[in-house]
Amino acid sequence: MMDLQAILDGIHAELLPRLGEGKVADYIPELAKVDPRQFGLAIATVDGQVHRVGDAEAPFSIQSISKVFMLTLALGKVGEQLWTRVGREPSGSAFNSIVQLEHESGIPRNPFINAGAIAISDVVLSGHAPREAIGELLRFVRYLADDDAVTIDEKVARSETQTGFRNFALANFMRSYGNLDHPVEHVLGVYFHQCALSMNCIQLAKAGLYLAARGSNPATGHSVVSPKRARRINALMLTCGHYDGSGDFAYHVGLPGKSGVGGGIMAVAPGIASIAAWSPGLNKVGNSQLGAVALEMLAARTGWSVFGD
Repeated sequence: MMDLQAILDGIHAELLPRLGEGKVADYIPELAKVDPRQFGLAIATVDGQVHRVGDAEAPFSIQSISKVFMLTLALGKVGEQLWTRVGREPSGSAFNSIVQLEHESGIPRNPFINAGAIAISDVVLSGHAPREAIGELLRFVRYLADDDAVTIDEKVARSETQTGFRNFALANFMRSYGNLDHPVEHVLGVYFHQCALSMNCIQLAKAGLYLAARGSNPATGHSVVSPKRARRINALMLTCGHYDGSGDFAYHVGLPGKSGVGGGIMAVAPGIASIAAWSPGLNKVGNSQLGAVALEMLAARTGWSVFGD
């Protein structure tokens, strides 16, 4: 039996001298204030164990990792017809690129770049007031994490609303092509609040377990999504989950994952575990520098990879 705690402790010890590497996301003023010398790592296994190390209980803004949970909700609402509005291909462009969106007539390349996630928020918003759609997401994530302490950081949401000019441009652009049904400020209200979800590594690792356990919540046995849908969400995370660093992450780590500019990464070892890493310093493509290194070390030491040992 593998000693996961010893593996986590070893990774933590090796990375201690490197704390503070990378650059925090300073274009969102609230995120610019975060101490970059923090690092947390947690593993939740499908058989109910939780292992943690470092700052695994410190809450952080999960940012784009929320896109995985919103995608799950949107697929639950409209099923496969979702893909008439959002593509499933890696973008190869920056996460907030507008050039590609124009070239492709307002259909975002995938659900994990900003434009795609804004279209997903529009789907989840249908039939709801913005506050209800945000409430639906919060309830869903609390259920997945089995923790009512998950909250939305209003300061971060406000900070994003005040500085999200590029996202307003993307949303207006899609609206002009008929790919948004609701008023732009309503859709972005949902989008900025979903990105401001505040979670720690333990909560995030537990929330991702349904993707490791063939679509069911292993703690309760309840089905969250079908096995086929869980597999497809994992496929999208593997190919598109890290902006234009997705290929590099697949090459080095070999697990489906989703990063956020708050410095978090959620990764999935199908059939085995869900993992959350957090370190606020980002690399040049906007992914957690030490988080990605930690996950590469973890994959190497456990042999977890979707591509075999």
